[in-house]
Amino acid sequence: MSFLSKLFGPSVPNLTALELSEKLKFGKHPLVLDVRQPDEFRQGHIAGAKLIPLNELYRHLSELSKSREVVCICDSGSRSSSASKILAKEGFTVFNVKGGMLAWRQAKLPIQKG
Repeated sequence: MSFLSKLFGPSVPNLTALELSEKLKFGKHPLVLDVRQPDEFRQGHIAGAKLIPLNELYRHLSELSKSREVVCICDSGSRSSSASKILAKEGFTVFNVKGGMLAWRQAKLPIQKG
């Protein structure tokens, strides 16, 4: 492990909102993990996303399967980047959505409310 990966955590690949949309339509159907707060999630999220706020992630690791890709998303990509690094350290195959839900909305992709 390099000094930088020890300091900042493992490098995690990014996906664009459109790449995630394609993956959900035609790929392995990864778990979309939304790491925002419940009120943000209710305002609009990706259909089928699982909500685990970043500050609760360690307590809920046992709910996630290492046999399924995990794609982390938040509002802008910052919290999901942190979540992705945590999951990568724990041995998950994980991606981060660059630009988060802001990019998802900007791409005019479907949002579920509630």
